[in-house]
Amino acid sequence: MAEKMTGARLFARMLQAYGVTHVFFMDAVLRRALAEMEDFAIARVLGHSEKAVAYMADGYARVSGRPGVCMAQSVGAANLAAGMQDPYLGHSAVVAITGRHVAAFQDRNAYQEVQHAPLYQAVTKFHASIEVLEQMHHLIRQAFREATTGTPRPVHLDMAGFTGDAITPLEGTFDVHADEAHTRYPAFRPGPDPEALQRAAAAIRKASRPVIIADRGAVICGARDALAKFAEKVQSPVVVTLDAKDIILEDDPLFRGSVGLYGRGCANHVVAEADLVVFAGSNTSDHTTANWKMPKEGTPVIHIDLDPVEIGRNYPNTIGIQADVRAALDALAGACTPAKREEWLTRTKGFVDDWRFEAEKARSSDQMPIRPERLCKELTEVLPKDAILIADTGYAALWTGTLVYLRHATQRYFRAAGSLGWSFPASLGAKCAAPDTPVICFCGDGGFYYHFPELETARRRDIKTITIVNNNHCLSQGLRNLNIAYQGRADQSRKGECFEYRETDFAALARDLDCVGYTVEKPQDFRKAFEEAMASKLPAVIDCKTEFAVQAPLPWVPN
Repeated sequence: MAEKMTGARLFARMLQAYGVTHVFFMDAVLRRALAEMEDFAIARVLGHSEKAVAYMADGYARVSGRPGVCMAQSVGAANLAAGMQDPYLGHSAVVAITGRHVAAFQDRNAYQEVQHAPLYQAVTKFHASIEVLEQMHHLIRQAFREATTGTPRPVHLDMAGFTGDAITPLEGTFDVHADEAHTRYPAFRPGPDPEALQRAAAAIRKASRPVIIADRGAVICGARDALAKFAEKVQSPVVVTLDAKDIILEDDPLFRGSVGLYGRGCANHVVAEADLVVFAGSNTSDHTTANWKMPKEGTPVIHIDLDPVEIGRNYPNTIGIQADVRAALDALAGACTPAKREEWLTRTKGFVDDWRFEAEKARSSDQMPIRPERLCKELTEVLPKDAILIADTGYAALWTGTLVYLRHATQRYFRAAGSLGWSFPASLGAKCAAPDTPVICFCGDGGFYYHFPELETARRRDIKTITIVNNNHCLSQGLRNLNIAYQGRADQSRKGECFEYRETDFAALARDLDCVGYTVEKPQDFRKAFEEAMASKLPAVIDCKTEFAVQAPLPWVPN
């Protein structure tokens, strides 16, 4: 039934209708709407930077499977746009809302104003301006529709007024409703084309060395059980990207490891030797395929994806199945005949056994300062059965993605799509989405430096996470290429200016912000610190002193 209400109340009611439980924002934006949100039990999480609140919304969206909302005023719009890159690359449904000067102020050098549309063009799939109250209901609906369909990605709404409040005091009569399908993502789950299924099933029957590569889209579609059923039916090994790390257990007899440039050599060997590759929800990126070297050119490919634009993007002559990944894998399992591929499974398991034997040497090291590999082993052993592990980009993703073993189906893993510093604020958003679940952040000191003021946000809003800082007081990933750049230079005494930081006591920093902090210098002491952090009711930081500038071994990839 239509009711008379202000724009501010309409905005709050629309968010409630779409199931939004938290809004992450930087002042000053939509203050009237923020006040109205009190009536609809929407938590308002004020952060310390626009980029951080964007990452909080991203973490919330990835964990909840629902759109995350972040907001900033006009002058903060550029910073908020910068925070959209990771959810864009990470296929996350984030709704970004900014204020902008009213039309009469545009192109007149208005205070702190630049054009917003160009800032968001590259990192959102939809942008619109709400200039009059009558647009609000329609464009909010459209924003959620765009964010949750096809490949989930961020969208942007520009609200009239420097703080977005030019039209929120105005009144109108509205019938508030939301499209239930767009309260989550994927919004729709189309089934596969029967003819495409038969072509794929025929190719699988013909293959002697198939492999399944599970990627982000399989996780978004909740395809864990369907993947297991399909892989078991056709007796195919399974490899995963880091974005699908939690879709199969470490000890599953068909699991062959994480694939790609941040993966394990054993998984890369499997893909390189395969005579058929099934991509399940993958964008077939350079990282996944080692710069498109694996599978090798000419290898038959089956590509399952919800978004038809991705099918065959990087591999010609692909057998494409445009469908919900879970539905497609279920249907494909039904279309395929049971197979036995003992020789192939035995050979690929040999790759895994060799890799684990070598990896365990560093994972078991008692060296001090601590080896990151040992830190990952210690984390594996204490990680709660229902934990959500949030990893930063770079080495943080590489270490955890390859060396933290997930052994429980209820453990979940998310990593940055590429933005250093993403993990800590994203973990706060993740905890807001799953308040009763342990949320663990793993980052380096370089990544934690980006947004450590959000510890105050965590403390103020009682967002209890545990942050593990792999603290080697440098950006170690860049050292390999920096050494190449310095080859032949007689004086290398100032090279440290390019990657070293001062030693920082992050545990003390946490305590200064009224959180709890622990310092770990011996690998044997990690368990005690983690258990105390879990028992605490406060946000916690575990500062782990690790080997300076240690280099992660690069995985084997084809020449």
